[in-house]
Amino acid sequence: MAKHTKSKQKSILKPESLTFLKNYINNASPTGFESSGQKLWLEYLEPYIDSSFTDPYGTAVGVINPNEKFKVVIEAHADEISWFVNYITNDGLIYLKRNGGVDHQIAPGKRVIIHGKKGVVKAVFGWPAIHTRLGGGEKEAQPKVENLFLDAGARNKKEVEDLGIHIGAVATYEEGFDELAYNYYIGRAMDNRVGGFMIAEVARLLKENKKKLPFGLYIVNAVQEEIGLRGAEMIARRIKPDVAIITDVTHDTTTPMINKIIEGDVACGKGPSLAYGPAVHNKLLEFVQKAASDNKIPVQLRTVSRSTGTDTESFAYANDGCPSVLISIPLRYMHTTVEMLHKDDIENTIRLMYETLLALTPKTKLSYL
Repeated sequence: MAKHTKSKQKSILKPESLTFLKNYINNASPTGFESSGQKLWLEYLEPYIDSSFTDPYGTAVGVINPNEKFKVVIEAHADEISWFVNYITNDGLIYLKRNGGVDHQIAPGKRVIIHGKKGVVKAVFGWPAIHTRLGGGEKEAQPKVENLFLDAGARNKKEVEDLGIHIGAVATYEEGFDELAYNYYIGRAMDNRVGGFMIAEVARLLKENKKKLPFGLYIVNAVQEEIGLRGAEMIARRIKPDVAIITDVTHDTTTPMINKIIEGDVACGKGPSLAYGPAVHNKLLEFVQKAASDNKIPVQLRTVSRSTGTDTESFAYANDGCPSVLISIPLRYMHTTVEMLHKDDIENTIRLMYETLLALTPKTKLSYL
């Protein structure tokens, strides 16, 4: 296992890479409506691959060495949590349903963008003033899905509809990419837009360093992870990979209100996190750990119980079984508008995937018996 020491290597992220990351984070790609983000991603990836394709629901795949029989996948998911417009009142207020695991407790006072038939519409989550919520001996109201509403400035149902807002329109939070001190990045949808960024950077490094792989590499940006790993389920059956390397986010457990006894000990800035669990192939995990150790890449370990909660399961149990491993990047404040991660972890996760691919061959022994 690699020691928890910071890498002193030169940064692998180019200025244009970070420009893409910012644009990619700032673009909305809600679950079921990922196409605009997928177009950005494929456009960035195109110089570094031999071919690409998409499936009927919008999962995007870039391929290197498409004619090779042995297939390796590196994968992230493209979608972000959001809200569905569910009911419009006669007074022009808009009630919602969740689209994925969006956190209702952070919603009051937030600005959103509603993606309607006439384009984007700005709106806010209205919430009564504190003066009106306190007093009278009644318990203060707490935000719930059923009492949250959007106000787009319309004062009746017709005005809402005139804006192009309809039942089934999707609303996403407005907050985008920003930088904090000490090399921290924040934004909504770092989960898992950062994963799509990292697998694209792996393809860039392979191309720019003129590395030849002895297998077909499928760079997969899957849709609909946030509502049950559905995109990965579909594309795994289509590609039928021999090996899958999944990247997603995991919890930084060093902030308040998180129990390390339950969640383990993982921190931003200390390297990617490798998970032990039933869907994680032990031999492949050992192989990744050796790649980390050989290249002095810091890693952190954690465990999962029945499921990783990521696309790992969809690949591991697809077809006749596919050795799969999960490489996660530590993240603070998951499913909020200020998801926070560290630049060093981004670079080390990219390096770990890159070095693992360079060491892997079709003859790598992954059999348990």
